[in-house]
Amino acid sequence: MAIYALGDRVPDIHESAYVHPQATVIGSVVLGAYASVWPQAVIRADDNVITIGEATSIQDGAVLHCTPFHPTTVGRNCTVGHLAHLEGCTVHDNALVGSGSIVLHNAVIGAHALVGAAAMVPGGVEVPPRAMALGVPARIREEAMEEFHAQMNVESYVDRVRRFGAELRRLD
Repeated sequence: MAIYALGDRVPDIHESAYVHPQATVIGSVVLGAYASVWPQAVIRADDNVITIGEATSIQDGAVLHCTPFHPTTVGRNCTVGHLAHLEGCTVHDNALVGSGSIVLHNAVIGAHALVGAAAMVPGGVEVPPRAMALGVPARIREEAMEEFHAQMNVESYVDRVRRFGAELRRLD
């Protein structure tokens, strides 16, 4: 696994979390219980803290970063889709950030909200709870999502944490 300290910035990874051997975790990263980080994802907390809550999946190729002024926080039971980019933002519990989307400095994604695939949420924009953010730049559709809309996805990735932790083996 590519897990690195950077000076006095050391990752704090819960014992039940899963970091794929081809993922990279650097610096002040906190991973909660059953959180998962998948192949080619990069979580680089060199200037501030990145916190990822319990049962949240950071999927393949996602990039999470922070700035000296803005930590990045992703709540519990969230999905950060493949190739998504989060930087200096807050994603509240039970939200889904779609594949290829971008969420920038000081943006806030509310609980149970959805950022659509390939959407771009500019800095400082707040997506209310249960809203959808779609397009570039994202347009917000309030009250569009049901609570726990992504629960099945969260549960499937917690199951993958257990399976990959027990069964993944390199063959070369």
